[in-house]
Amino acid sequence: MASGEGKQEEGAIGLKKGTVRVAAHREEWRELFQRECCALRDTVGPLVLDIQHIGSTALPGLDAKPIIDIAVAVPSRQVILQLGDPLRGLGYLYRGDAGGDGGHLFVRESAPEVRTHHLHVVEVNDPQWRQWLLFRDMLRVPFAANFGFRGFSEVASSLNDRKHDQVANEEWPLGTCGGPPQPS
Repeated sequence: MASGEGKQEEGAIGLKKGTVRVAAHREEWRELFQRECCALRDTVGPLVLDIQHIGSTALPGLDAKPIIDIAVAVPSRQVILQLGDPLRGLGYLYRGDAGGDGGHLFVRESAPEVRTHHLHVVEVNDPQWRQWLLFRDMLRVPFAANFGFRGFSEVASSLNDRKHDQVANEEWPLGTCGGPPQPS
């Protein structure tokens, strides 16, 4: 393996920038999210409202690009500006504001240009926050794909009426990292 390519075995976490690869689902992805969530909670917990595992690695049994996607909700834009130094301390690099196409993006790499984590930071009232959770939760319904678009729309409608954290915590307790930080 050439230097800087990172692990290329099927299912390993890490993908060279600009590379497209799908790996067989690995149960360890959920555990990797949990560890990262704990590190984030310890470092920036008082500043954030919620941390969620999103993207294809958050979907049990689904093949995925081997990068852990994490969404972080904050109360305001000012908080986003306060996250830079603490996240840099965890090894994250700021890649800019993608606006409505992913929010503020921070990436973590195992080697130069080999990304292991994408951290998407948005204000809690940003429509992306709700869309990410709704999409993830819809795909977690085990039979949703078997009903086609009509059934999928019905599932989406029923989930839309429920609080997304309730869905994630009831059925997939490891999909979040314990909810909002508790007051000290």
